[in-house]
Amino acid sequence: MLMRREGASLLVFPGAFNMTTGPLHWELLQRSRAVDNQCFVAAVSPARNPKSSYQAWGHSTMVSPWGKVLATTEHEPAIVYAEIDLAEVEDVRSGIPISKQKRDDLYKLSG
Repeated sequence: MLMRREGASLLVFPGAFNMTTGPLHWELLQRSRAVDNQCFVAAVSPARNPKSSYQAWGHSTMVSPWGKVLATTEHEPAIVYAEIDLAEVEDVRSGIPISKQKRDDLYKLSG
């Protein structure tokens, strides 16, 4: 939420969830971060390699500020294509102004 306050409209998260956490948490966390931050979320993952000792879940995904999955892949090599409208971020933020309900006196973004 700190990056949202700094004006971020798109958050990009790289990850390589495994075959246990991937099916349970991958999409759930992406959609949650999009709604929490009222912005687009792109989550990128390596494709699954059956010859590797680590099996990544894959499923790179783009999510809207409303938490809607706009585009996703499966576990094989692929590219995610999604058309986004950054005006949607402002529509969501003005319609549900959660940033005005924050306690800014508790923490600050330094840098």
